[in-house]
This record gives sequence, C-alpha cells and structure tokens, in this order.
Amino acid sequence: MKSQTSKNDDSPSDNEGEVRALYQQLLDCWNQRSAVDLAALAADDGHLVGFDGSQMHGRAEIESHLRRIFADHPTAAYVAKIREVRFLAPEVALLRAVAGMVPPGQSDLNPALNAVQMLIAAKQADRWRIALFQNTPAAFHGRPELSEKLTEELRQQLRAVSPERRTGKRAGEVP
Repeated sequence: MKSQTSKNDDSPSDNEGEVRALYQQLLDCWNQRSAVDLAALAADDGHLVGFDGSQMHGRAEIESHLRRIFADHPTAAYVAKIREVRFLAPEVALLRAVAGMVPPGQSDLNPALNAVQMLIAAKQADRWRIALFQNTPAAFHGRPELSEKLTEELRQQLRAVSPERRTGKRAGEVP
C-alpha cells in the first residue's frame, strides 16, 4: 500500500490541516482538563491508550476514565511537536508527534513525562475523529542523549507557546 506523507510543509492540504487541528484540540482539552470535550473528539468506537498503559474504548469509557484522572490528579499541561501526518487512505490519517509536559505551577518540562504520541484519525460524516490515540513514554532506556535531545527540542517548542502553557497554569486558575 502506498501512503501519502506530508511533513511540516507550509501549505498543508485541507485534510491535513483538519487532522493537525484535531490533535491540537485533543491537547487543548487535556490542558483544560475537559473529559467531556476530549471524549467528544473520539469516534463512537475510538480507543485511547494512556501514558501508564491504561486502555479506554468508546466515548463513554474515555470520558469516565479522564474524569477520574482530572478529579484525582493535578495533571501537567502538554506542549507538543508534530513529526508527520500520513494519509493511509483518503479518510484515514496517521499523525506522529512528540510531547512534553509542564507540571502545574512550574515553568519547565518534566523530562520523565516526555512522550511519543500517535493519533489515527478517521473522517466520519465530514468530520475528523480520533479512532486511536496512543501516548507512550519516551524513556529511551540506556540512551540518555536521546532523552536530553528530545527535552531540548520540546523546550524550544515551549518557548514558542503562550505564557499560560509555560507555567502549567490552567484556564480559570487564580495565580
């Protein structure tokens, strides 16, 4: 099977732009701690695989699981960089990204939370939805130079985002 690949060019197709926007919405929903909005981005039978290996299937389970996470944990905010968007079929896309996290109240990444992320997006009724999102720790066991390189790359990305994300501050939080 031949795939169409597009890497960070300045003129993405409409579909590529929509897939990139879907991924950014996913990150924004996480950063705003909105289980409802994040689950709404998924296909009815969408899957999420969390950083800890937990697996969620379907919007209801995704929402329920994320509600517990947001209620019980002070989650860190994402900063990410898209590596590639590849169309596996006209209405199915693979997005690869790397991500780091800024813990609440801090202004720098926690390298232990760096991740490699994959999103499979499927177009359903003229709207791109999450078919699968997987968040894998970027541990690079035995290769600390790769971890350091990724952390520095993500720090550069962090400097390019809004001050709220640099401090891990959430929408509506009082300083």
